Amino acid sequence: MSDELEATVTHGSAQDSFVVRVGGDIDYASASKLEEALDLAHRVNAPRAIVDLSGTDFADSSILHVLLAAQRAHRARGRLLIVSGPFSDTVRRLFDVTGTAGFFVLADDMQTAMALPFEGDAR
Repeated sequence: MSDELEATVTHGSAQDSFVVRVGGDIDYASASKLEEALDLAHRVNAPRAIVDLSGTDFADSSILHVLLAAQRAHRARGRLLIVSGPFSDTVRRLFDVTGTAGFFVLADDMQTAMALPFEGDAR
């Protein structure tokens, strides 16, 4: 499609968090970019990782596969993974329709995500 936005995935540290920012459309062809960043997030020594999806207008089930694997890996190490918005209608619907919203710690925005407690709360 000509109106697709190329997927971008960047990462860095903020306070005591490893932040992964996702922009554009994430689908099967681009999900590996997110997977690489979340693998790095899992390896660093931050008590929590935040995945910022506020710049993502479209995501398919590929993103869920990557996020679910990252969530399991973070939980296994006692670390918190937060998925942050604001979420586009399409992304919100993906979590709701698949029933996965309750598996993640979802935050309405980055400010809320950064304020969430993380010590001993790996959900």
